[in-house]
Amino acid sequence: MKYTYQHLYDFAYSVFTKIGCPEADAHTATKVLLSADLRGVDSHGIARLIGYVRLWEVGRVNATPEIKIVHETPSTAVVDGDRGLGLVVAPYAMQVAIEKSRNAGTGWVAVKNSNHFGIAGIHAMMALEHQMIGMAMTNASALVAPTFSTERMLGTNPIAYAIPAKEQPPFVADFATTTAANGKLEILQRKKQDTPAGWVQDADGNPSVDANILKQQGALLPLGGDRVHGSHKGYALGSIVDILSGVLSGASYGPWAPPFPAYVPLPQNMPGEGLGHFFGAMRVDAFRPESEFLDQMDNWIGRFRNAETIPGEERVLIPGDPEREAEADRLQNGIPLHEDVIADLQQLSDKFSVTMIQAI
Repeated sequence: MKYTYQHLYDFAYSVFTKIGCPEADAHTATKVLLSADLRGVDSHGIARLIGYVRLWEVGRVNATPEIKIVHETPSTAVVDGDRGLGLVVAPYAMQVAIEKSRNAGTGWVAVKNSNHFGIAGIHAMMALEHQMIGMAMTNASALVAPTFSTERMLGTNPIAYAIPAKEQPPFVADFATTTAANGKLEILQRKKQDTPAGWVQDADGNPSVDANILKQQGALLPLGGDRVHGSHKGYALGSIVDILSGVLSGASYGPWAPPFPAYVPLPQNMPGEGLGHFFGAMRVDAFRPESEFLDQMDNWIGRFRNAETIPGEERVLIPGDPEREAEADRLQNGIPLHEDVIADLQQLSDKFSVTMIQAI
């Protein structure tokens, strides 16, 4: 079934206010959360609302955080999220990076003591409004085995870049450093389908296609899937994200990163505070005249769009195209939700006495 963006917005906003979020924070959290549904990233949208509520119920999310800068230089800062929703902490930190960039040419912000922040791309895209290049990344629950390991040591640790253009739509790359994000497994679980080869391994390190393998102590695989196909590169990328987001900020990292499911106990002897994020903003004219750069970005995008295609393929995509097209379609025709997600929303409706959404 499909639902309008406005109906989903009203529902999620009401739930966030019910757990105690101030109106401004509830608005920010809802907007960030639903950006995933609009952009076709169903694993990170309203399907995760019940997960945030459960984290709040066990005291791991602070609905009224005092988010603050705890260390800074003219171009850098460390932000303490005070256990707030990452959906709220991340936009605050990205805005700090933008302001640093406005004054110093570039701005870099590391965040500690936060929680899951939704899709990385929406935070990087904040820079586009200022004709800046934006970057966002985060560490996450340890579900990924490094190359040659059976132990889960890293999260899916996404990286996002947003780069403005002039007439062309912006370049927006947003990807996990694993072959597939955990949310993709959750979607397959709802559909009772297997994974493609190269996504996961079992507890002994053997290849698997079981979408439920993580519940049996299996692991996600780094981007590439195995050593022959370059998993060492995905492992390295995920490690870089973990170090910048966790080690640099003072958050927990590696196998100590706090898990998203509220029922999973926090790791013992955590070396830092909460989840970590890392953001960057770069003013284009800190490198070359803005108009020249935007013209050349249009030229770059246009040339790649017109690249010769292999037989059977219609066109070459630019990073950000599928999400932008999904957003246009879903704003007009509605956002599809799986029946399991609808059941979760019904639970929240009953718990908080919030009017249940109605399908289109």
